[in-house]
Amino acid sequence: MDDNKPKLKKNIPKVELPPSITVKQLADVLKVEPTKIIKLLIRKGIMVNINQTIDFDTASTTVADLGYDAKAAKEHRALPSRKGKGKGKLSIRPPVVTVMGHVDHGKTTLLDVIRKTNVTAREVGAITQHIGAYQALVDGRNITFLDTPGHEAFTAMRARGAQATDIVVLVVAADDGVMPQTVEAINHARAAKVPIVVAINKIDKPDANPERVIQQLADLALVVEEWGGDTVCVPISAKQGQGISDLLENIFLVADILELKADPNSAAEGVIIEAKLDKTKGPLATLLVQKGTLRLGDVAVAGGAWGKMKAMFDDKGKQVHEVEPSTPVGVLGLNEVAKSGDLFIVLSDEHEARSIVEKQKHPRPRPTLSLITLSSQISNGQLKELNMVLKTDVEGSIEPIRTSVERLGTEKAKARVIHAASGSITESDVLLAAASKGIIIGFNTPITPGATQLANMEGVGIQQYDIIYKLIEDVDRTLQGMLEPTYGEVLSGRAEVRAVFPSSKLGKIAGVYIMEGNVWRDAQVKILRRNKVICDSRVSSLKRFKEDVAEVSAGLECGLGIEGVVDFQIGDIVEFYRKERIS
Repeated sequence: MDDNKPKLKKNIPKVELPPSITVKQLADVLKVEPTKIIKLLIRKGIMVNINQTIDFDTASTTVADLGYDAKAAKEHRALPSRKGKGKGKLSIRPPVVTVMGHVDHGKTTLLDVIRKTNVTAREVGAITQHIGAYQALVDGRNITFLDTPGHEAFTAMRARGAQATDIVVLVVAADDGVMPQTVEAINHARAAKVPIVVAINKIDKPDANPERVIQQLADLALVVEEWGGDTVCVPISAKQGQGISDLLENIFLVADILELKADPNSAAEGVIIEAKLDKTKGPLATLLVQKGTLRLGDVAVAGGAWGKMKAMFDDKGKQVHEVEPSTPVGVLGLNEVAKSGDLFIVLSDEHEARSIVEKQKHPRPRPTLSLITLSSQISNGQLKELNMVLKTDVEGSIEPIRTSVERLGTEKAKARVIHAASGSITESDVLLAAASKGIIIGFNTPITPGATQLANMEGVGIQQYDIIYKLIEDVDRTLQGMLEPTYGEVLSGRAEVRAVFPSSKLGKIAGVYIMEGNVWRDAQVKILRRNKVICDSRVSSLKRFKEDVAEVSAGLECGLGIEGVVDFQIGDIVEFYRKERIS
């Protein structure tokens, strides 16, 4: 029997795999449907979509389940594309559109006008069930709009592995011009590599200046067709209903160029747009079907939720029995409230669904991306582009840093600043970095508490600098694949100064309330006043009710003495941190 083992090994077909590969590419290599790969990975507790990248170890165990023996490819090669194959199965699907823009530039008005004109026809107010997305019928063709609240929600979906949008409509007010949220929306859409259609709104206003808007967009490298660029731009007045037809026609034109298609005959797959708990009906969810046809009675898994589709209704509240690709639908039947951005997939039976959800309860922690890990990936040929979100203390620091880092790199890898702005590092920055598999670079700027927590959850690295040449040097060494491990700051606790007392030894003692984490004697601290760091020192004294203590936890008050600090003010924020090796 032993003599036969080598012969059996030889008969197992071998397949070469690169260090990382998308689910779609792996399906092409194995000549199987992507759904088969997705189901295998879901059974292992790994939720993915067709365009998501998996590492060699994950891919090798998957191909082993299909009877193949994986080996590492000698060199990174482009994998075959499915383009041109299976055309008989694919059908043209409606485009999915997200509308973005600055506050008060008319996004909501535009959506309302399209909804009333093209959805309810002559029955204004006929929509009985808001499901967070809707379809408009224009000249016999459907178009799907996602009613998401801003670019944060758009990017949150991408961070969870869902690319739900085909086209972004950017609304810019002709009387106001490009604003900070406009710039953020552009950068979020670009990071997702989604085409942008510009709608210059409020052209009916006396002080409207569309030419100024076009110039501002050109300064952001968004050049409209009239100026020789490739960005579609349509002047509109959402309030007056002017230019809406032209806008919709141009959306379809972009959609036709994209050749959007899907297979309506396979098991349904898609993404959760929104979900909530209804007091009488139970968990409600809005699904966007991206592939296949979802039918009443189908069993689906979405993240940690599962269930049978007991009822389905469209954006008008009408009961439906099946839903084709690019169509939003409200559903009843999931056992709990799903999360926005979770991927869903239809399975064969309830037993399989329960088994998958059980595995989802013990997800593997996400490793934190740092310049060190990215440098290693570049060195191994796994990464060709270093995506960065850049936040600085002042506007004047952005351009010199951006210009310097984007000049760096070799044929192996280049740096790409996907978003740059002044101000604190926020949750929106973390989501963008997570969705783009990038890192956040901060220059003399603080991090909001919510951003710190979200970065830990999403595995996003935040590198902070106060010297420009050190920042540029680290990025350069990362791109060369040569960056050595360094030590970074890990936030351990935050406190607010609520009283100040004189001290003969220390000058002043701060009475503080510990808002989160722990405080201990000899901890490193930073004191922030109006989000500016005014001191970086060490805890020299820690007391509770006049007694010296070694540590104080969140929710308690204590007296705090800091080395060299004599000017506490009520309202100051004290951050406690430790130095850890970034591996």
